[in-house]
Amino acid sequence: MGNALKSVVAFFPSSWCQRYLLGDGVDELPPDKTMDLSGKHLRTFPLQVCAFTELVKLYLSNNNLRSLPPELHLLGCLQVLALDFNRFKELPQAVCRLRQLSALYLGNNDLSDLPAELSSLTELKTLWMEGNCFEQIPRVVSELKHLRVLHAGCNQLTELPRELWRLGELQNIWLAGNSFSEFPKVLLQIDSLEIIDVDRNSIRTFPSLERMKHLKLVIYDRNPCKSGPRVGEEVRRVGKWADYRPEAAAGLQEEAREELEGNEDVETTGVSEDPASVRE
Repeated sequence: MGNALKSVVAFFPSSWCQRYLLGDGVDELPPDKTMDLSGKHLRTFPLQVCAFTELVKLYLSNNNLRSLPPELHLLGCLQVLALDFNRFKELPQAVCRLRQLSALYLGNNDLSDLPAELSSLTELKTLWMEGNCFEQIPRVVSELKHLRVLHAGCNQLTELPRELWRLGELQNIWLAGNSFSEFPKVLLQIDSLEIIDVDRNSIRTFPSLERMKHLKLVIYDRNPCKSGPRVGEEVRRVGKWADYRPEAAAGLQEEAREELEGNEDVETTGVSEDPASVRE
């Protein structure tokens, strides 16, 4: 009675089958108010879960789900919902009625759009939508004003909507593995950003990111650029030329020259004229 049998009984959502799939604890609310039904080969959502109205976290990752029942809205206390690695082509409307959601994981499905009703999730802070079929970020995402983490890697994105600047609390944005040919300039308008990941795109030039005062990390590796983005002194860069900043090197060179010129006993012939020889 292994995985093959589990796949077969998933076609028949009888109480016995569901009990076999979910385990013996399905009749009681877990003490931590967390239920993990990941990897259970589910093809239909077990309705008895909706009886646990105090549930806070529900993990449905790595199943074969294509839809969710309207009764899902009964889980009014739900804060974390993981639907990644399923077969959703549309986000079920019932999800948009879970007003307490703070984290929603939709990665690795077949989604190409999100419903306008998603804007009702006013508490949403984390949205993972990587590994889907998005050719653009749905405009409704720009209405999630408290969003802090947006993971949209591994889609077919070529640009970001102008409205994204409205996300005044956004801290981390992950855009790796898309089709950007230019750095999304709307990101320059989001002062709260701390992490920007544009790894594995087709970006050839970068604007200066020096004025992004909260920026801590920029990942730009595997782009056909000829130089890395200019950033502030405390910002870490991951990519080619990450350890070389011409402006910093030039400053160090000038300091070295002044020091040497002020000391008559020091030979000045050892000072390189090439900024590339000076590293931070």
